[in-house]
Amino acid sequence: MRKVFLLLIFTIALSACKSTSTSTVVTKKTRTNTPITKRAPVDKETSRLTEAIIKNAKKYKGTRYKYGGTTRKGMDCSGLIYTAFKEEDISMPRTTTTLATHGDWIDLKEVQEGDLLFFATSKNSRKVNHVGIVTTSRLGKVEFIHSSTSRGVMISDLSEKYWYFAFVQARRVL
Repeated sequence: MRKVFLLLIFTIALSACKSTSTSTVVTKKTRTNTPITKRAPVDKETSRLTEAIIKNAKKYKGTRYKYGGTTRKGMDCSGLIYTAFKEEDISMPRTTTTLATHGDWIDLKEVQEGDLLFFATSKNSRKVNHVGIVTTSRLGKVEFIHSSTSRGVMISDLSEKYWYFAFVQARRVL
C-alpha cells in the first residue's frame, strides 16, 4: 500500500511539472527614460564614405533580384553590399555568410547609417542568409536597403514584424 501511495505522489508531481503548448508566460515591461545616444562618426572621411556607399546602394533601387548578381540586370542581397562598397574602392566579402563575420558586432541600439544588418529568413533556422545596409537610424526607426527575392532592391523598416523577428545581428564595417 505504501509503494502504491508513493508511486501515486510521484506520478502527480511529474504531471504537475509538465509544460503544455497552451501555457502562457506573462512578463512585465518596464519603461526607462534613459536616452539612446547615437555615436558620432569617427571623422569626416568616414561620414563622407558612409553617405557615398548609401547613395551607391540607392542607385540600384528597383533592380530585380538575381541570385549571384551584382549588376543593374539583377543582384542578390550580398551583391548589393559588395557592389555599393566596391564603387568606393572598399573590398568586401561576396557572400552573406562571410559578411556576417566581417567588421565588429554592435548592439542594435548603436546602429548607424552604413552598418550592416543580418537576418535569418529561412523557417526554423537562425542561420544568417540575408543582409542589408542601414540607410536611416533615428530613435525608434531603423531603415535599411536590401535586395528581396520578391521585390528586388528596396528600402524596408526594421520595425516591420517580418524583419524584426528575422533580425540576428548588426555589424560595423567602417
